[in-house]
Amino acid sequence: MTACAIETAAEDDGRDGEHPGRGARPAEFTTGLTITANGAYAARLAGDGDALYVERWTLDGPEPYAVPLPLGQPEEPGTQLLPLADGRVLVARRVDGRRNTFSLLYPTGPATGELRLGAVEAPGSEHLVLLPPSPDGICAYAMCVGPDTTTLWLVAGGAFGPEQVAEVKGRCAGGVWLDRTGRMLALDRRLDDGPLKAVAVDLERGGEVTPLLQITEDSNDRLLLADPDSGLLLIRSDAPSPGHDRLGWGVLGSLLPVRFPECLRLDDAAVTPFAVQPGQVLMPETCAVALRIDAAGGSWVGTWQPIARRMGQLAAPVGWLAGAGLWTAGGVLRLPYATAGAPCGLADVEAPPEPGPDAVAAAASAVASTGAPEGADAAAEEPRVCRPVPLQQAPLTDGKPAG
Repeated sequence: MTACAIETAAEDDGRDGEHPGRGARPAEFTTGLTITANGAYAARLAGDGDALYVERWTLDGPEPYAVPLPLGQPEEPGTQLLPLADGRVLVARRVDGRRNTFSLLYPTGPATGELRLGAVEAPGSEHLVLLPPSPDGICAYAMCVGPDTTTLWLVAGGAFGPEQVAEVKGRCAGGVWLDRTGRMLALDRRLDDGPLKAVAVDLERGGEVTPLLQITEDSNDRLLLADPDSGLLLIRSDAPSPGHDRLGWGVLGSLLPVRFPECLRLDDAAVTPFAVQPGQVLMPETCAVALRIDAAGGSWVGTWQPIARRMGQLAAPVGWLAGAGLWTAGGVLRLPYATAGAPCGLADVEAPPEPGPDAVAAAASAVASTGAPEGADAAAEEPRVCRPVPLQQAPLTDGKPAG
């Protein structure tokens, strides 16, 4: 199981002051392979040049295997894919510069079956982006981003084709699920020319919006990943270093501060989390996090736990589909790769060693007595009682960075 985040270039307009040597995200971060929330299936565009087709991967069997799903004509390079938990693949295609059509592809013996679901209009000033796979594995959502408003659409799993489910004021990007039911969605929103702030959208209450991240009034505060089991949040913000983004972590529904570990800053490399270990209920400090590290020389993998003061680094398998991967509950990181000799492979990497009981007890004691581990670079929070309890209006405090 993995928590997936998709960062788009929609908000990369040069106003965030990101520095490539201080954890800046790439101009556009996509995985090339999208994995279902339960880790059973994945999908990508395969092929060469103009001969692109949909390829579905099965990941939960004894060995991974891929099934091609070609149609009568090749797919466009901008085609978006989303695998569902039943093995079908949602395909979103932009037609005539404004219409976005949706279909479900599935294998039917030697051929490919296609179920057409309908279309959503997006004028030239708007663009449509598929959101990460829903935790329920059945529904699929997209957001249509306009100059002043973002609309959310249920594009698969409904009764009558695409249905608009919410309208959010402002331009939104990102997309992170906050629960296991597919009800609470976090989006990074910009109002007018203001800073980027993560908000929570309740899809069962007509798209009701509540603040989620606001570390300082003027900071750009994004949510990159969330783990519903432990409440661990991975955050990117320029609050601790105005003009330079930092990677940090917090806990959903707690009064603990946001921390920005020094070990997650690499010179001349961008560090982006892409998977969190599930099943660590009420233990966010011990969750293993997988990170994609991008530098001029290529991409490799980092592993880290909030309780640790260092980040492990390891070479990615040859052919790694950079930015894709999932943790098992047992603490094994599975990295998908494709080469000429192994067109569908998974490389397993063990999680960092579990911290000893003394380290866990010391961290818990420090949190209980001070609200942050000793020496943490933190943003002390004001107590709040709202749903979900947000990391909101948190004045920064000086201190030695953790990590």
